[in-house]
Order: sequence, then structure tokens, then C-alpha cells
Amino acid sequence: MIVSSQVDKELRARFQAARQMYNACLNEGMERVKLVRSSTAYQEAKKLPLTIKKGKKHIPNPERKKLFNEACQQYRFSEYELHSYATYTANQSKWIANKIDSNTTQKLASRAFNAAKKVLLGQSQKVRYKVPARFRSLEGKTNKQGIRWKNNQLVWKDLKIDCPIDWTNPVIKHGLDSQVKYVRILWREINGKRRWYVQLINAGQPYQKPQNYVSDGVIGLDLNISNIAFVGDKKAGLLPFAENVPSYQKEIRQLQRQMARSRRSNNPDNYHPDFLEQKGRKLVKKQGKKIKGKRQWNNSQTYLKIAAKKRSLERRKTAYAQSQNRKIVNEILRHGKYIKTENVSVKGWQKRYGKAISAKSPGFVQSELKRKATDVLIFNKVPFNDNFTASFIT
Repeated sequence: MIVSSQVDKELRARFQAARQMYNACLNEGMERVKLVRSSTAYQEAKKLPLTIKKGKKHIPNPERKKLFNEACQQYRFSEYELHSYATYTANQSKWIANKIDSNTTQKLASRAFNAAKKVLLGQSQKVRYKVPARFRSLEGKTNKQGIRWKNNQLVWKDLKIDCPIDWTNPVIKHGLDSQVKYVRILWREINGKRRWYVQLINAGQPYQKPQNYVSDGVIGLDLNISNIAFVGDKKAGLLPFAENVPSYQKEIRQLQRQMARSRRSNNPDNYHPDFLEQKGRKLVKKQGKKIKGKRQWNNSQTYLKIAAKKRSLERRKTAYAQSQNRKIVNEILRHGKYIKTENVSVKGWQKRYGKAISAKSPGFVQSELKRKATDVLIFNKVPFNDNFTASFIT
């Protein structure tokens, strides 16, 4: 978006209001989660089995579901109730109601409810309250009210922001010609500066480039840490992840050392004193380790500049890796859209191969294939198949 200094200041203020609203809704949601968990109905539901046998099939236990719903209704833990709380909170603090509209407020409440619901269902251990640096996106519910796209402009209350549009780009033209369901605003830090973007969530199908066609064949995949093997009806191959992507490891390590020295010099009370250690016949001076616990840190302007450079390198590395891995996804889908693969846990790999997973991003390829393929059949154990092996060898 083309943003002046005044508009940038106003957008920052609205994002600050939205962040505080989100944190308030998230805190209220977690308080209700604690009450639900302490209720008698919830405790009784936990004792019941997950499924019951009905005929030859196992179905979810309806009695267990009924008790869970009773516990949630007793303490008003629902998306609609959190919408009411968000509206009440915005009206009580008038500056929030002046900054963000009612649709955006409800969307923030839904976002907080989904985070708290994951904790209640055991899908997450905790929630994260947003600090200003980590609250980066905001969206509406429809394109009729609140944040909307109108006459090739972003319209939000009294703000009307233009965007540079390349009408010769077929992808952008296809998106702007499609029906807009709702609009999202986000910001990214690029080269130390905050850039504002608008995303349009459209109805229909995305634009398909002629070279990225999708075939009707069946594909067998074998996902590895650094590459992926595929076998189609007519072709087989081994494709490396993030090929020729710079890692910037040397530059990042240098910046990390500079950041550590800057922090140590500005926060001497947060470290143990230096000491001498015997190394053979010599005494070597060692730096004291960081004192454990939550402490106040003072970061200099030099530290913040170095941290911005480090974030920029990491962003570029991620962008390069995603671009190369998207090419792999397109190459696989050219030979078939029905995928058969083994059930592989990339999260389990992260515990053993952290740096390799970070550099190659096999999980990104896995999620993109699941999103773009027509059908994905996942086996817990792929049986040995002579035809499968032979076709890969040839």
C-alpha cells in the first residue's frame, strides 16, 4: 500500500487497539477455560470413553459430547459469548471503539476463541499473548462493512489507501476480477522498514499458469529430510529441497556474536561475574553465564539495528526456500494430482534434525501438496511393492 507518515501512524494506532482487544478476549477465554475444566460435568465427561460401539462401527460417545456442551454452556464458553464480551469491552474503552469497527472486533474475538479452544481440547498447551512486534495481521468479516476493498482502494472508516497495481500481471488481474469475500491488512519488516500490505480473500479458483498444469495421474511420494522422491505413471525423479538457496549462516553467526557482546555490555547485572578456569598450565578467563529467571533487559540502538539485519537475512532465506520448494510442488503436480504417500511426522524430525529442517523446509512442501492435490492417500506403513521400486529405478 502507498502509505504516508500520517496514515502509517494511524494504522499503527489501530493495530495497537486491535492487539489490546485480542489480548483481552484471549485472557477472558482462558479464564472461562479454567472454569469449564473445574466443572462437575467436565470431570464426568473425562471419565467416559471417547467412542462407543454401534453395530460394527465405533462412533463418538454422545453422552460425553453432551456433558462437554453442558460445561461450556454453564460458563458461557462459546464464540458468540466472546463476541458479546468483545463488544462490551470496546464500548467501555471508547478509544478502541473509535479505532476499530465492530466486524473487526468480532473477528478478533473469534481468533481468541479458537486459540483458547485448542487448549481446552488438548491440542495446545498454552496460548501466546501478542506483543506489538508479533501482532502483524488484521482482517474483517465481509467486504460490505469495516475493512473492505472498493474501487481498487482499501477503505477502512475514514481511511482510503491506494495500492500500486500491475494490471499486466495475469495473477493480480484474475484476483481483482474475482469476488472479494473479505480483506486482510498486514505489515512486514523489509530492510529495517515497515511495509503495509493488503490481501484479498476471493471466491472461486486461483489463477493457473499455463506451465503449471495439473495432470490426472497417480503419484507415489517418499518424503525425506533434504529431498523428495516421486513416481508417476510416466516419470520418476528425485528432487532436492531448497536447491541453491543461500543459508547466510556465516553472516548470521557474526551478527549473533555482535548482539551478545552488545547485550552483555549494556546489562552487566544480568550475567554472573567472569572467572578464571585452569586449562593445563594456563589460567583462561571465562565469561559468566546469563542469570536465570525473568529480568529487565536494556537494548541499545546498535543492538536493535543488528537484530533488524539478522531478521532481514532470515526473511530472505525463508523466502528463497519457499520459492524453490513451490517449484518442486508444481513439478510433482504436472505428473499427477492423486497422491499416495507414507505418514511422515516432520515435527518428529525437528527434534533430531533442527538445522536441516530449518534450511530445507520439507514440511512446507508436504502442506502445499496436501492443499493443492485433489486427493492425498496417507499410509501408516507403505508395503513393499516390486512395481513401485522398479518404476523408480528406471
